Amino acid sequence: MTFTTRPTLRGTFGMVSSTHWLASQAAMGMLERGGNAFDAAVTAGFVLHVVEPHLNGPGGEVPAIVATAEDPTPKVLCGQGPAPAGATIAHFRSLGMDLIPGAGPLAAAVPGAVDAWLLLLREHGTLTLAEVLEPAIDYAEVGHPLVGRVVDTVTAVRSLFEEHWPTSAQLWLRDGRPPTAGERFANPAYARTLRRLVQAGQAAGSDREAQIEAARRAWGTGFVADEVDRFSRRPFQDSSGRSHAGLVTGDDLAAYSATWEEPVTLDWHGYSVAKTSFWGQGPVLLETLSVLDALDDPGAYDPATAAGIHAQVEALKLAFADREAWYGDGADVPAKALLSREYARERAALIGDRASWELRPGRPDGAQPRLPAQVRSGAVRNADRSDATTGEPTVQSDGVTRGDTCHVDVVDRWGNMISATPSGGWLQSSPTIPELGFPLGTRLQMFWLEEGLASSLAPGRRPRTTLSPTMVHRDGQPVLACGTPGGDQQDQWQVPFLLRHLVGGQTLQEAIDAPAFHTAGLPESFYPRDMEPGVLVVEDRLDEATVAALRAYGHEVRFSDAWSLGRLCAVSRDPATGVLAAGANPRGMQGYACGR
Repeated sequence: MTFTTRPTLRGTFGMVSSTHWLASQAAMGMLERGGNAFDAAVTAGFVLHVVEPHLNGPGGEVPAIVATAEDPTPKVLCGQGPAPAGATIAHFRSLGMDLIPGAGPLAAAVPGAVDAWLLLLREHGTLTLAEVLEPAIDYAEVGHPLVGRVVDTVTAVRSLFEEHWPTSAQLWLRDGRPPTAGERFANPAYARTLRRLVQAGQAAGSDREAQIEAARRAWGTGFVADEVDRFSRRPFQDSSGRSHAGLVTGDDLAAYSATWEEPVTLDWHGYSVAKTSFWGQGPVLLETLSVLDALDDPGAYDPATAAGIHAQVEALKLAFADREAWYGDGADVPAKALLSREYARERAALIGDRASWELRPGRPDGAQPRLPAQVRSGAVRNADRSDATTGEPTVQSDGVTRGDTCHVDVVDRWGNMISATPSGGWLQSSPTIPELGFPLGTRLQMFWLEEGLASSLAPGRRPRTTLSPTMVHRDGQPVLACGTPGGDQQDQWQVPFLLRHLVGGQTLQEAIDAPAFHTAGLPESFYPRDMEPGVLVVEDRLDEATVAALRAYGHEVRFSDAWSLGRLCAVSRDPATGVLAAGANPRGMQGYACGR
């Protein structure tokens, strides 16, 4: 019997897996009340704003993939806000910038998470707004024990808060010091914000949907939009070392609404794997799986061997090179060609017995790829940073973060399923708006300040996000929802998980617990857009013989701590029996699954 850090949970009533135990249990509570998977996911989403504020917030974003019992066809819920109307390349260039800052109000996209969660609740939930927000309001008002990572994050940016972001200092440096791990911490301002949303809904009458719509209006055109508009006009220091006002206005919030979209899917080994479209990095996972198939080598599917790791990493490098050249909102993406079998065979032919140290985008349909000038020149290589390998966010003293996020998966007894990856609006990303109790995000840093690229900055365009939930169907029915935090590593850690579970037959928890790895040989999506050719990061519990073989392939192997890469969550359902399952990542010691 294989040892796992936790059991793979099994039952028939409902399953939740998220990156924080309080969010998982609060979501499970909604299922116990009679709510469905979508009520539970919304509850988890708002609780995560409170208990993992260093990883997500109301000022951030959330993409999700949804399948309902009535219509199991996967749909994408896009809660990724666009660039505000004033966010032009010319504006940033006029400030002397060639990269969008990684921290500060100037890098904020229009907040998308709250509107998306409320849209999901209206369209597919069953409980009232007051019911699903109750746990988040309680944790924000009464307090909750802080995880150590929040404390570490606040400590890392203490001087920034003290010297330049006084509104964040007021919230996070009470009594002139950071909070301590395990300390009961409340955010009364955010509790008041949530209560006002509930009150706005209740003022609209007793109809559940009318209440939710009223709350959406209070967010997008009411008191929240007013406070965001007012605060954005104040200059604060950002990671450029200078002070600038933000660009998000009340009009930007009023113009935004979360949307439903079709996913991009790949038929693979009897399954259909669904991802968000090419405005995000999700199709990287599909392209990688397609290339692995084109190798026509069963050994390429095994993440426990050097040959399998090598094949998977090289396929990922090729897919990420295509991401850099072709993916972007509003771009002319050759989507069909990128995921075709012919193109996969063409790309697979580039994988040999030596690790590539080059960025090699392809030519789908014969088109010429275009890469950013910084990437072509190699202007940023091996930038100094405190930790290049951890699955948690790396935060420098100036507030720059390499980014991380949260995840939640839910499946219920009726067969409703959701995979959601909330992120952005980190406590360290931008100054706290004191009247609201949260900061805006910094997702604009994923744009390039160069015309003519697939991911060039333009008002109204969505940043090419790294947020990448996954849903898997078999015979038209949803059977698996999964995802992980990790920025550019999200799909890298999901590929071996899917191979272990769907091909290798491992249980959810076995596949989650297995040693993780990823390549750093791709341009990062986060400021300062670093790239480390040839670097392969592995957890140091990988055995010596495998490491030696990887080095023989030409990889520059870098060790991470034994339990440090990824924070995978997963739930599954067997349509034939109705048996549900769940697993959660032990890394970071805060993710948990629950269910019965």
